[in-house]
Amino acid sequence: MEQAAIAVAGLRRDYGDRPALDGVGFELAAGESLVVLGPNGAGKTTLLRVLATLLRPSGGEVRVLGCSLPDEAWKLRGRIGYLGHEPLLYRDLSGRENLRFQARLHGVERPAAEARIEELLRAVGMERRADERVVELSAGMRQRLSICRCVLHRPELLLLDEPDSNLDVEGRELARELIGPGGSTRVVVTHDPERHLPEADQVLRLGIGEAAVVS
Repeated sequence: MEQAAIAVAGLRRDYGDRPALDGVGFELAAGESLVVLGPNGAGKTTLLRVLATLLRPSGGEVRVLGCSLPDEAWKLRGRIGYLGHEPLLYRDLSGRENLRFQARLHGVERPAAEARIEELLRAVGMERRADERVVELSAGMRQRLSICRCVLHRPELLLLDEPDSNLDVEGRELARELIGPGGSTRVVVTHDPERHLPEADQVLRLGIGEAAVVS
């Protein structure tokens, strides 16, 4: 059997003496999409941050793209695209400058980096506003740029926390071309199940003080 892209067993993550996740387990094959549902405080964002190597698990086993966390987290650099609640953009730089900086971080060299940046800016309808400082842009435009940042280096795994946040209908449709199903393995946290459930290969339901349910 092919190795799972993500394999989680008995995952626990504590904040002090309070468990945010306890006993979470699932497997996700390469190319599949997992949609994570649950109320506020159920640990959805915590799960995503553990998978993104931004938080250390307090217990259990976590393997992402064949790497054991936290010990082999360094091997995942450049293989994951993470879209969180914060845009992770430098506010005093322009959108294009932010993407150039991201390209350098991931070792994408010119002219390939410039071609990729222009391709992404066109894809999200931001080519005319890309030279404005991020601080001057609307929340929706910052989200479009964040999606470009997330996929610029062509990651194998996308970890998406409320990817539709601040996007209008046009923005959501444009973003879907970059972060929708059919390409990278995806884990999507959402409060909009009607939109994302049809795209899911698996669904993980987290509850406060309850075991996770996979369907």
